[in-house]
Amino acid sequence: MIYQRIEGLNRKDQHVALADLQYNDASAADFAQTRFVHHSLPEMAIEDVSIKTQVAGLEFDRPFFINAMTGGSEKTGQINQLLGIIGHVSKIAIASGSLSAAIKDPSVAKTFSVLRRENPHGIIFANLGAHHDVESAKRAIDLLEANAIQIHINAPQEIIMPEGDRDFSMWLKNIESLVRGLEVPVIVKEVGFGMSRETIAQLKSVGVETVDISGTGGTNFAKIENARRIFQEFTYLEGWGQSTVESLIEAASLPIEQRPAIIASGGIKNPFDIVKSLALGADLVGLSNRILQYVKDGKMDQMEKAFYDLSVMNDEIRDIMTLLGVKDIASLRKTDLILPASVQHWCQARGIDWQLYGQRSKK
Repeated sequence: MIYQRIEGLNRKDQHVALADLQYNDASAADFAQTRFVHHSLPEMAIEDVSIKTQVAGLEFDRPFFINAMTGGSEKTGQINQLLGIIGHVSKIAIASGSLSAAIKDPSVAKTFSVLRRENPHGIIFANLGAHHDVESAKRAIDLLEANAIQIHINAPQEIIMPEGDRDFSMWLKNIESLVRGLEVPVIVKEVGFGMSRETIAQLKSVGVETVDISGTGGTNFAKIENARRIFQEFTYLEGWGQSTVESLIEAASLPIEQRPAIIASGGIKNPFDIVKSLALGADLVGLSNRILQYVKDGKMDQMEKAFYDLSVMNDEIRDIMTLLGVKDIASLRKTDLILPASVQHWCQARGIDWQLYGQRSKK
């Protein structure tokens, strides 16, 4: 059994081990089946392309970052050290894993703060659950000298987690307090279950200006937490939620005044997935498990590959944007997309006109 292979490990180490077992480099189905319409005359050069973006008042030289990883144990501290080095060398933003462990037990704080030690000038996001108060969030921000904080919402994971929370009645009110009480931007993040337009509008109504819609297709925390249960009785919830593509379309269907900035994550494996996410309305894209593959052992032997991979991804994003004839990320939202049948069905059920995506260049 999977549980027996990870039994006895620290919970954070269990998460890393189980996430690694899930990884494959194939794109999530909705990404793989989403297609651009090819127009044969790009009428531009690669050097015309800018891949810069802006989210939460921060400037990003590339439209992707390393998203919400880990921390809280000796092993994950080693992983965070390597991620900090990657962030510094490759000049890529990084979000930490949940700092709840460090708030409860200051002795593990160094397993998180090593991100900032190794990356003194880069963009770093802290991360906490939605039940934490303003003072705890300030401690998390101070620990990392964070430029922003992710507040994760993960009700399905908590329900399945043997030791998880069971009361979510104050999450929205608490998020509003965090937005008002913190001096850095608050990013509300799902953890692989996707967001509906109703959720996004609720968050916007309490002052949230950036959300990470984090859909299905990537690391499956329902599956991870179920594997940690002795009898694995929640197998039927392992498919809960909506995909990243469906969540991006949900967000785009909102009136502009109800729509915050959007970060996409969940099942995004390669530059083509990144470009598709941006074309579907994301302002920034998060990668997790692909980067974890280079650092999961806490050793330096894969670092050169990581640096090369991140550099090549920049180049390939520019290549794809040139094929599409677009010079910046905003222009990607005018490209023509053909959505897969499953997403068309979702749109039909939700009252969203999916055919417009195939005719956007005419506007």
